[in-house]
Amino acid sequence: MHLADLARVSTAVAATRSRLEKRALIADLLSAAPADEIDLVATYLSGTLRQRRTGVGWRGLADLPPPARVASVGLLEIDAALEQIAAFSGMGSSLARKRAVHDLFAALTDAEQDLLRALMTGGVRQGALDSVMLDAIAAAADVPLAVVRRAAMFSAPTGPIAVAAMTGGVDALAAFDLVVGRPVRPMLASSAPSVPEAVAALGDAVVVDTKLDGIRIQVHKQGEEVLVFTRSLDEISERLPGVVTVVRALPADGLILDGEALLVAEDGRPRPFQETASETASQGGTLARPYFFDLLAVGGEALIERPGHERWSRLDEIVPTAFRTERIATDDTATATRFFDEAVAGGQEGVIVKDPTAPYEAGRRGAAWVKVKPRHTLDLVVLGVEWGSGRRRGTLSNIHLGARDPETGDFVMLGKTFKGMTDEMLAWQTERFTELKVSDDGWVVTVRPEQVVEIAFDGVQRSTRYPGGVALRFARVLRYRDDKTPAEADTLEAVRRFLA
Repeated sequence: MHLADLARVSTAVAATRSRLEKRALIADLLSAAPADEIDLVATYLSGTLRQRRTGVGWRGLADLPPPARVASVGLLEIDAALEQIAAFSGMGSSLARKRAVHDLFAALTDAEQDLLRALMTGGVRQGALDSVMLDAIAAAADVPLAVVRRAAMFSAPTGPIAVAAMTGGVDALAAFDLVVGRPVRPMLASSAPSVPEAVAALGDAVVVDTKLDGIRIQVHKQGEEVLVFTRSLDEISERLPGVVTVVRALPADGLILDGEALLVAEDGRPRPFQETASETASQGGTLARPYFFDLLAVGGEALIERPGHERWSRLDEIVPTAFRTERIATDDTATATRFFDEAVAGGQEGVIVKDPTAPYEAGRRGAAWVKVKPRHTLDLVVLGVEWGSGRRRGTLSNIHLGARDPETGDFVMLGKTFKGMTDEMLAWQTERFTELKVSDDGWVVTVRPEQVVEIAFDGVQRSTRYPGGVALRFARVLRYRDDKTPAEADTLEAVRRFLA
């Protein structure tokens, strides 16, 4: 099977709003795939590569060779080429990688180049990510969707799930389970404008957990071996030796912990996220310390399907207070609001209101966790950018913001902003969006929807000006989120929850 076959399906999936049609298109392709290519079909149509990192970013793909006229490269050949590209290291590796990328793309058709470039930069947007792909796997293999979804909780990549379903059915899927040393997808939180609204959505009895603005980590301990994974499931143990030391000393084994790594000042207040990220990346993470809020396994026993209150009780028995996020259980909205106010006054990002009876929904932005921040923020995708005027002449300034429509994979425009941009940010985004350029009419540069940006705003109002029917009030840029892919951007539904 050629990548062109996937490109055709990806285009067709993106062109329809029907979830059933998306599922049918993907299921048909999975059914037609040879057994040794099922993994790659599912992986690529999920918007990822089997190689977590290739060493090639958007700059390295800005100048591609002319496309081939006829599709001739099989999926297994593409995967092997990417494996070789990812393996380059040492002196001369940059040049060797550049040549290998050129040779690979020169053999691909125009449609294949577009799809592979999107895969390598996290820009696939055909709406087949996560839930639709799992639906398609269940349909193609004729197995219950619930069985597929359960297996997916215990496998970061989707490819092995598809292989198991298509070749072994229910029995093969049942073999997937929580394993120490193999990361699982993190549970995500939805958003609410205020604590009372978050509590109302979950019921009277809730747990309110402090939300830290650190680096999301999942830590596994088996004997003396401690592995630290990021939210994107990259292994970064060597970059966080302080976290490794803390977990290695815990009085339990067979652990999987969920939490944040954070820099803390001498007065106990958290340092800004940028300092935590910089220290972790460039100084070895010695000063970053862990704060855990969930326990997914202990002694090799999986707790992921147990209710939250049971997981957190076990967490308290194992992890000292100094290395846990502060939380309270309450049935009083005023108490929950007071806890939020105190957390914010202490320099924290906000809180997450949680249903104590809910299991850990790995890889899902479920309704059981609801985050609340003092300032409203959303992670959106840049759809276009306008050339600046006055002192910003010559730079790309006013960005067009889009929220994700999970049903279609498209992004719906919510408005524009040029506020909050420093000179350094303007210089960076001018280069970045020039590389992502699709078209330029002299005023607006349309870009590939690949860059996530964190936006603060004062509220959401109804608007006939934008296709989503809503617009952000006083939107301003906080930071660009290179740690998030477009598939992780906030949805239009999440934006509409902020309507007054």
